[in-house]
Amino acid sequence: MNAALSTERLSDVAELNPRLVESLDNDTLVSFVPMSAVTAETASTTSGEERQYRNVSKGYTPFLNGDVLVAKITPCFENGKIAQARLTHRFGFGSTEFHVVRPRAEKADGRYLLHFLRQENIRRAGERRMTGSAGQRRVPEKFLAELEISVPTLPEQRRIAEVLDRAEALRAKRRAALAQLDTLTQSIFLDLFGDPATNPKGWPRHTLGEVTDKITDGEHLNPTFSSAGMPMVMAGNVLEDEIDLKNCKVVESSVGEKFRRKCDPEIGDLLIVSRGATIGRLCAVDTNVRFCLMGSVILAKPQKDTIDTQFLTAFLKHPVARSALYKTSGSSAQQAIYLKDVKNLVCIVPPISLQHEFARRIAAVDKLKSAHRASLAKLDALFASLQHRAFRGEL
Repeated sequence: MNAALSTERLSDVAELNPRLVESLDNDTLVSFVPMSAVTAETASTTSGEERQYRNVSKGYTPFLNGDVLVAKITPCFENGKIAQARLTHRFGFGSTEFHVVRPRAEKADGRYLLHFLRQENIRRAGERRMTGSAGQRRVPEKFLAELEISVPTLPEQRRIAEVLDRAEALRAKRRAALAQLDTLTQSIFLDLFGDPATNPKGWPRHTLGEVTDKITDGEHLNPTFSSAGMPMVMAGNVLEDEIDLKNCKVVESSVGEKFRRKCDPEIGDLLIVSRGATIGRLCAVDTNVRFCLMGSVILAKPQKDTIDTQFLTAFLKHPVARSALYKTSGSSAQQAIYLKDVKNLVCIVPPISLQHEFARRIAAVDKLKSAHRASLAKLDALFASLQHRAFRGEL
């Protein structure tokens, strides 16, 4: 840290979880922001659903337009659900799983605080400080309150935030290009196979349980992690179209081999995130590295002479499949995809030769995706470097 740069605790420059002190009429229109309305990649929220105050006055977290929202529950916090509220109305209400950080106007800029809290080292430190039982672990308010933050002048904070905003905008453009390529994949799918909802080409239909050799999930007991051994793939390690084995937690090899017996991942299998902030994310196994799975990941093992993995991936991304699989009990933290629903999902089954043709076409799209991902990785590294320098007083 730059010795000349003063630091203060976050609680000195911002209010944490402030109460609603103003009286609102029951008919007052407010913005409602559930956890699902927070996008980790862009650190943004939707403008919020419009509701009357009477419908949100109890059982929800109050905040104001411009406040920073920090998801406190696992895995939302680890996955970076930290954003500045951008609302249609001045008053907002949302999930009880938000911590609210409100900058003190004379000391801190909201965007500056947002970028500070989104740093990887802050998120990792918060994960270590979580309390509670498995699946319900939360970042305590005290962790945020005690964070040490460098506090330059307000104009300097705004300058730093603008630099980081511009860098973030470049990353957003690259992510948008990748999203467009995903749209192209769906267009090719519809051209070859038609809409699965109406099945205009009259393909046979089967449940996924009928056209796969196995559909199962990973280990549900909390394992003891080790410094060496076998990688354990969790929800956060299933990325778009690839598995992040480098950042996996590890279990002893003998334990990992025991866990593998349940699902036996191999090249061509499909992984599906079944709960958490990245629910529904898919990727095919494309490595011979031995790994095991946590219970938040479902594995589907297609029958190779019946279902092509690329075809199955595209089908599961189609709205008809997603709507059939997603079950929720009211909040994104409780949303889940269940094994029985995956097994019973009805899928069109075109000739395997046509599915292979689809896979060949998608391979060309995937080359473009790889180029965009490489560029995005460089931008991510640049952004992390800028963050590091910014809060050391070196930007």
